[in-house]
Amino acid sequence: MSELIEFGIYLYAYCTDFIINLANIFSLSYYEINFVIFCLVYPLLFVGLLLLYFVQNRRLKSLNGSITKADT
Repeated sequence: MSELIEFGIYLYAYCTDFIINLANIFSLSYYEINFVIFCLVYPLLFVGLLLLYFVQNRRLKSLNGSITKADT
């Protein structure tokens, strides 16, 4: 179990360092980068992937329907 905790601590430190480095690159604060990532980018990505899923699901059903009709 201690390996899992050590990995969690390592991952947290890595992500925090990554956000601090992004903040330095873009001359913004840690909190501003955090806001951009988790309040703007992540929700947009989530909604975009949901839309992509539904569009691809509809296309797949349409394709499967046309294949079954062609077989009969």
